[in-house]
Amino acid sequence: MIKLVFCLRRIPELSREEFQRYWRDRHAPLVKRHAATLKLRRYVQTHTREDPRLAAVADQRGSAGRAFDGVAELWWDDIESLLEALSTEAGQAAGRELLEDEARFIDLPNSPIFFAEEFDVIDPPGG
Repeated sequence: MIKLVFCLRRIPELSREEFQRYWRDRHAPLVKRHAATLKLRRYVQTHTREDPRLAAVADQRGSAGRAFDGVAELWWDDIESLLEALSTEAGQAAGRELLEDEARFIDLPNSPIFFAEEFDVIDPPGG
C-alpha cells in the first residue's frame, strides 16, 4: 500500500479546537463521500493533544512536534490506483472539492505532505 501523510497546521483565524472540530465534523464526511471515486482504502485523522504530563517527552528530544495540529493519513492499494483515480474527471473534481475545503481550515503552504510505505515492526494484538 501507498500512504499520503499530511502534517496539518490550522489557519491563524481558528483555535485548535475549532480547527479539529471542522476537520472531524465537516471535512471527514466529505473525504468519506469521495472515497470510492478516489479509490481510498483508509483515512485516519490524528488530532494533536496538549497534556503537560507528556510535555517532558517532547522536551527531552527538543521536539517541535507541537507545531502541528494533527496528521491525516490516506491509503491506496498502490501508486497505480492513486494515479488512476486522479486521472479521471470524477477524481479530479473530487480532488478540487477537497482542496477547496482544506483551504477553509488548513494553512496549506505550511502543512507538508509526503508519500510513504509502512513497515510493521510490532504487530497489534491479534494482528
